[in-house]
Amino acid sequence: MRVLVINPNSTTSMTDGIVEAACAAAAPDVTIEGLTNASGPPSIQGEADGHAATPGVIWAVREAAENGFDAAIIACFDDTGLAEARAAVQIPVIGIGQAAFLAAMIYGRFSVITTLPVSVPVLEDNIAGYGLGLACARVRPSGLPVLSLEEDPFHARKVLTACAAEAAEQDGCNALVLGCAGMAAFGPAMQEASGLPAVDGVAAAVGLARTVAKAS
Repeated sequence: MRVLVINPNSTTSMTDGIVEAACAAAAPDVTIEGLTNASGPPSIQGEADGHAATPGVIWAVREAAENGFDAAIIACFDDTGLAEARAAVQIPVIGIGQAAFLAAMIYGRFSVITTLPVSVPVLEDNIAGYGLGLACARVRPSGLPVLSLEEDPFHARKVLTACAAEAAEQDGCNALVLGCAGMAAFGPAMQEASGLPAVDGVAAAVGLARTVAKAS
């Protein structure tokens, strides 16, 4: 089974990290390939960036379908262009945000730890649109720009573990969701700091893509 992981932004180093996380989560019968949206913004932080990235995402999922991939994953936590991409092709298209929410609600209520405050309305709208509003305790911005997760991982780890501990103490949640594709490496530290499961959307999407594609 072949799965194309699409990075909607144009930062290739982020694509590399996402593909590494996807490969680590993939079953032996799943081959992961990555694609960077060269026409997208360097990072996606809020609604305007998402709109700018969407045409490239739609092109990428069409490429996936035409080249025989069994499923495509949109690896931006905002689920950039997800509805439009699903309408454009017949193969399953998975958004890492939706996959993470579905996985996290298995534990009960969840809190999302994301990047900047500008991302919060987009995620809240997505959660409500998926019918999961009652399952979400809170969407918490960490204040970290997306690219800072790679540029200063020591500082990012400090901030994210503090956010995780605060969520566990204040939100009444049973699980955390890593609200950015670039947060996968910080999941174990956030889980340790909070004492709660920390769900990574990339890993969740890989598992869901395999399940859905086999059923198709």
